[in-house]
Amino acid sequence: MRADASHWKHRGARWGARFGHVAILAVFAGFCAFPFYWMLITTFKDVHDLINTANNPFLFNQPPTLDNLRVLFLETQYLRWIANTLLVGAMVVAITLLLAVPAGYSLARLAGSRGRQLAIAIFLTYLIPPTILFIPFSRIIGALGLQDSLWSLVLVYPSFTVPFCTWLMMGFFKAVPRDIEEAAMMDGLSRFGAFLKVVVPLSSAGILTVVIFTLTLVMQEFVYALTFITSSSQYTVSVGVPTFLVRGDVYFWGSLMGACLVVSVPVAVLYNLFVDRFVAGFTVGAVK
Repeated sequence: MRADASHWKHRGARWGARFGHVAILAVFAGFCAFPFYWMLITTFKDVHDLINTANNPFLFNQPPTLDNLRVLFLETQYLRWIANTLLVGAMVVAITLLLAVPAGYSLARLAGSRGRQLAIAIFLTYLIPPTILFIPFSRIIGALGLQDSLWSLVLVYPSFTVPFCTWLMMGFFKAVPRDIEEAAMMDGLSRFGAFLKVVVPLSSAGILTVVIFTLTLVMQEFVYALTFITSSSQYTVSVGVPTFLVRGDVYFWGSLMGACLVVSVPVAVLYNLFVDRFVAGFTVGAVK
């Protein structure tokens, strides 16, 4: 009898712990999913349904409508802004990878004992507030004649991404054993060949981290995009959406939420698909 009682007690405790874990995860999942639910329901709500305080804000009190999406896609240049953002993002990612990956490898392998100190110095430049660099960048953009051009953003954004990504990639390259690289060189590969065919594939998590970090920065940056770009056709999403959908004290909430939903869902899916490698990239890059 005592053995049976102990067994059932242990089983009950185990099920209680499992239920507690599930409950915590459910609360956390609901907390994370609620903003997407709010954006989704607001996107399809009628304006009168949205502003009537007597209505239940979490449900449709009137039939759903597509008017908010019509305003977003037909009365603004939203698709053009998305294309501009993707273009700038692709260019900045390419520049960041071309500069940060070789620099990180050089600091990890070729710089000797001073590599870490130099990497820290490079990382410290990332901590400089962007507002301090505003005037120098403005003069450079003006001298190059890049005002109201997406190329101004392509020139400015790598100054934010390259220092941090160089430091991150240095830590990741240090996690790759030298023996593997030396074995590849003994098999006839040059140092560059060993780097390209051995080290880079083993550091794919770090490279993915760089790509996601850079794209996220490009999508969210507002100050420089607002300052250097004046034509609506050249806007990025972060500037075009609030500029056209917030008019004085009038907020087009349905269209705003629709715009946020369109750009945030792909990013959320991307993070979820590669979350393990993304976290590994930050962890390894920061610890090493």
